[in-house]
Amino acid sequence: MKIIIAGAGDVGFHLAKLLSFESQDIFLIDTNSEKLEYASNHIDVITKKGDATSIKLLKEVNIHKADIFLAVTESQNTNFTIAVLAKKFGAKKTIARISNHEFTQNSEIDFAEIGIDSMISPGELAADEIKMLLNQSAFNDTIQFENGTLNILGSTLEYNSPLINLTVKEAREKFHDIDFITIAIKPENSNETIIPRGNTIYGADDQIYFSTPKESIKQLYKLMGKTQFGVKNVMILGGGKIGVKAARNLCDNKFNIKLLEINKSRAKEIAEKLPNALVIKGDGRDVELLEEENITDMDAFIAVTGNSETNIMSCLVAKSKGVKKTIALVENMDYINISQTIGIDTLINKKLLAASAIFKHVRKGDVLKLANLHNVDAEVLEFRVKENSAVTKKLVKNINLTKNAVFGGVIRNGIAHMTFGDFQILAGDKAVVFCLPEAIHKVEKLFN
Repeated sequence: MKIIIAGAGDVGFHLAKLLSFESQDIFLIDTNSEKLEYASNHIDVITKKGDATSIKLLKEVNIHKADIFLAVTESQNTNFTIAVLAKKFGAKKTIARISNHEFTQNSEIDFAEIGIDSMISPGELAADEIKMLLNQSAFNDTIQFENGTLNILGSTLEYNSPLINLTVKEAREKFHDIDFITIAIKPENSNETIIPRGNTIYGADDQIYFSTPKESIKQLYKLMGKTQFGVKNVMILGGGKIGVKAARNLCDNKFNIKLLEINKSRAKEIAEKLPNALVIKGDGRDVELLEEENITDMDAFIAVTGNSETNIMSCLVAKSKGVKKTIALVENMDYINISQTIGIDTLINKKLLAASAIFKHVRKGDVLKLANLHNVDAEVLEFRVKENSAVTKKLVKNINLTKNAVFGGVIRNGIAHMTFGDFQILAGDKAVVFCLPEAIHKVEKLFN
């Protein structure tokens, strides 16, 4: 498969990195030679310096042979232009990264007619992610399948957790009445992601990821050593597109919202758009202002300004004032893996969300959904199981699954089932798999 990516920024690089594990024929185009050199030194791609809106350049990379063309530069207008050109010159499928979420919600225009098969809005994805994270307040990561029928939930183990010092096998036997699978463990102060085996030991402050049916979520709280709490009062710092979209989402779900915006005219504009939110003109870095606005009464604090450091520091202030749930938007992807270290519940990166959303369009094996976990460099995939695929021919314990992946469960006829050793996966099931990037292509083969 030939894939051409226009834009070697964070989104383009992450996409190229994921795809490079599968020996795809990948071309990466950008005007910045430093970005291209970095990509060339770190991943197996062919780089091309130049403007992707150039028809001459597109012909040089044989655009007519492209199976997929990904337009993911920082400019929405550029992405629109090159996606249309790529389609015109023969690319089979085009995907454009956009910044205006109105395009994804507009049903009056068929963008495929002008050459854009799919569009991804990073800001919209981030706002939706925030809403999901607040709905499972005690967890710092959550992914839902089939409207919550099956869930991936992540959080740190408290010191009072009954799992501490147990092996995964011992925990499974001791808490056999709770349906859950431990799909990943990230030890405290470590960047290593462990795919657990039976003899893997749980430790205090480890970041743990579970797969569980919705019926077992409440029971997981006691396993984590956490107390369930509801989120009602939310303070949002930053009145950009993500802040406004998140506020609108949360207002529609009856949350009490306070939104802080430093720019006076922007604050007034937002207040007119969001009559159900309290919009305050002020600097969210001002601790006195936060105290005046009763930050101690907030259940959650969300920082989504355009400055990563401001978002991180304001969340730390909120934590110091007793706010239970904090979420910070960060631009630097290197920050993503440090949230549990610095004391913020969740760091989200809209570029990483966009890359994962785009990535599922190039998957094999009927991938229904692909999502990334915030604290680990790994992916969660949902497959529709085909007739006669390899996973249907043996019990789970006998399937030759790579050590860098684990089954997280299946949904069958609307019911979630845990995929323990004696479970048989059937055609028509929707199977969830957690895997490290280097294992994705091996997992896909089992579902082809």
